[in-house]
Amino acid sequence: MTDYLKIGRASELKGRDYRFYRFLESLPGILSLGTLLVLTILAYFKPTWVAYFMIAFDTYWLIQILYMAVYLIASYRNVQRNNKIDWKENCYLLNPDTPKIPEDCLAKKGVAWSDIYQLIILPTYNEDIGIIQTALDSIKKSAWPKNRLIVVLAMEERAGEAARERAKKIKTEYADSFGNFIITFHPDGIVGEIKGKGANQAWAGRQVREEIVDSQKIPYDKILVSVFDIDTVISSDYFFLLTHKFLTVSRPYRASYQPVPLYHNNIWSAPFFSRVSAASNTFWQMMMQVRQDKLVTYSSHSMTWQALIDIDFWSPKMVSEDSRIFFHCLMHYKGDYRTEPLYTTISMDITADKDFKSTALSLYKQQRRWAWGAENVAYLVFNYFKLPKATPQRRKVFKQIWVQLYGFHSWGTSALIIGVIGWLPVLLGGGRFNGTVLSGNLPAVTSFLMNLAMVGMVLSAVVSSLLLPERPKGYSRWKKVGLIAEWVFVPVNIIIFGAIPCLDAQIRLMLGKYMGFWVTPKNRLKEEDSEVRENLLS
Repeated sequence: MTDYLKIGRASELKGRDYRFYRFLESLPGILSLGTLLVLTILAYFKPTWVAYFMIAFDTYWLIQILYMAVYLIASYRNVQRNNKIDWKENCYLLNPDTPKIPEDCLAKKGVAWSDIYQLIILPTYNEDIGIIQTALDSIKKSAWPKNRLIVVLAMEERAGEAARERAKKIKTEYADSFGNFIITFHPDGIVGEIKGKGANQAWAGRQVREEIVDSQKIPYDKILVSVFDIDTVISSDYFFLLTHKFLTVSRPYRASYQPVPLYHNNIWSAPFFSRVSAASNTFWQMMMQVRQDKLVTYSSHSMTWQALIDIDFWSPKMVSEDSRIFFHCLMHYKGDYRTEPLYTTISMDITADKDFKSTALSLYKQQRRWAWGAENVAYLVFNYFKLPKATPQRRKVFKQIWVQLYGFHSWGTSALIIGVIGWLPVLLGGGRFNGTVLSGNLPAVTSFLMNLAMVGMVLSAVVSSLLLPERPKGYSRWKKVGLIAEWVFVPVNIIIFGAIPCLDAQIRLMLGKYMGFWVTPKNRLKEEDSEVRENLLS
C-alpha cells in the first residue's frame, strides 16, 4: 500500500494519482507564467486595463510593505526583549505553580527542564573543518549541561577519504565535550534516495536511535531535536530558551520551533549582492515570526523526537527537506501541527564562493533550490484530498495550501510586475495608449507609490545596521556605511536573485525536470573563523 505522506514526486505514483500529482506539480509554474504572459498580451491589446491594474497592484504592495514594516518592528523588539532575559534562570524557576502559563503545558504537569535531553544533528558534506569546529564550539560553549547533550555529526560517505580525515580530527577534539558524541557516515547509492540533507539526516537519526536513545533507554518524550546547518552558530542560552518554550506552550509535541536566522559569520567579507539577499531573507523570516499561522520551518530549527519517530524521520527523496518535515507532520497529525516562533537569533554564513562570478552563480543556485520548495504545493493539495472530510483541522490545511501557492506565485511574479510589466503599456500600447491622459499620469502615479514604499527599504536598512555584529579588525568605519547603503540594490537584487531563479525552479518542476540537492559552497576567510571562535570564547 502506498504511503502518500512519503511521496516525493509524481513519478512514484501510477494512473490517476500520477496524472493528478503531475498537474499539481505544474500548477505553480502555470499560474506564474500565465500571469506574466496574460499581462504582457494585454499591455499590447488593452494597455489601459494593464495601467489601471498596475496602479491597483502598486497600491496593494504599498499597503503590504507598511504591514510588513509593522511586523518587522514587532519581531525585532521581541528579539531584543528576549536577549535581555536569563533563560537559564527562568527554566530553574519553572514549576507547576508558575503563573501566566497554560494549564495544559508540561511545566504544570511537573516536567522540569532538567528532564530534557538536547539532540543536535549537524549534516555536512565537504565543508572545511573550521566551519564544522565553529558549529561544535557554539554547542560546546552553550550553558546547557553537557551530560544532557547528544551531538551527531552526520557526514556523507561520498565525500571520500578527506571526510574521514576530518572526522578523525573532530572526534579527537570533541570526543569528551558532550554527554554523547557520534559521527555517522551516510552510505552512498541507496536505492530510492536523492543525494541530499534529508537522506543524510534520516540515516543519522536512525543511527542515534539505535546506538544511544534506545540503548540508554532515554524516554522519547524527553528529547528535543535541533537540526542545524553546519555553519550554524547558536547563542549560549539557545537550548534554555527552546526548553522554556517547549515546557510552557500548549500541546508542545504538536509543534516545531523556529529561531531567526542571521547571516553574520562572514558578513564583512561577502559580496554586496549576497549580503542584500541574506538580509532580505532574515527580515522575511522575522516578519513570519509574528504571523505564526504562516510560519513554516526553515533551515536550522528544532522539533520533538516523538514527532520524528511518529513520521519515521525525514524523507530521503526531498530537496526542500527543512520545510517538508513540517508539512509531513502537518498532514500526519491531520492539520494539528504548527511552528512556534523562537524570538532568538542564530548566526549562519552568507553565500560566498571563491570569486565574484562564482558567488553570483552559487547564490542563484541557492535561491533556485529554495524556490524548489514549490514542490510542497503538490504534496499538500494531493494529501488534502486524502484527508477524511470530517477532519477537524481540514480548514487549517487548506489555508496553508493557499499561503504556499500565493507565496510562490508572488515570489516569481511580483518583482517582475512592478519592475518590468509596469512599463509595457507605454512601450507596447502605441498611439492607443500614449495619447491618453492616463499614459502621462501612470509613471507619476507609480513613481509616487513606489517612493512611499521606500519606507520599507529604509526601515530594513536601519534594522540591518542595528543587528550588525561588531566590526572586525582590518575593516574601516566606512565599511558599515557601505553595508547600509547596499540596500539601494534591493529592487534589482529581488529580480536577479529572486524572481528569475524562482521561475526557473517552477518551470523545471512544471516540465518534470526534477532537481537534485545542491550544496551551497561555504568559503570563510581564516580570520573570520578565528573571529567567530573568539566571540564564542568571550
